[in-house]
Amino acid sequence: QVQLVESGGGLVQAGDSLRLSCAASGRTFSRYAMGWFRQAPGKEREFVAAISWSGGSTYYADSVKGRFTISRDNVKNTVYLQMNSLKPEDTAVYYCAAPRFPRVVVTTPEEYQYWGQGTQVTVSS
Repeated sequence: QVQLVESGGGLVQAGDSLRLSCAASGRTFSRYAMGWFRQAPGKEREFVAAISWSGGSTYYADSVKGRFTISRDNVKNTVYLQMNSLKPEDTAVYYCAAPRFPRVVVTTPEEYQYWGQGTQVTVSS
């Protein structure tokens, strides 16, 4: 069982930066690949970024590649999403998630079993 709590969202202007954090409970966090997703009003939940259990491999949606960075600290049981050069189209609720099969890095929400409550990111133009 993994419990996830996101933080760090807020209201920023276009071009600004934010860092989201996802704190995980449970001793098995370090065994899990992790992912970040987002959902804008009226749209489906979409993949943003994922990281392997060791942190050695990362994956990004094309829309955020070069602007967002996912990282993790397995000592602190936390995964991060550094978001730079934010755009109004990045406005969404951001969720962190842990997959059904811990060691497998996946990019579709159906493959994730544990979800946080989400944190709102709003980027004004």
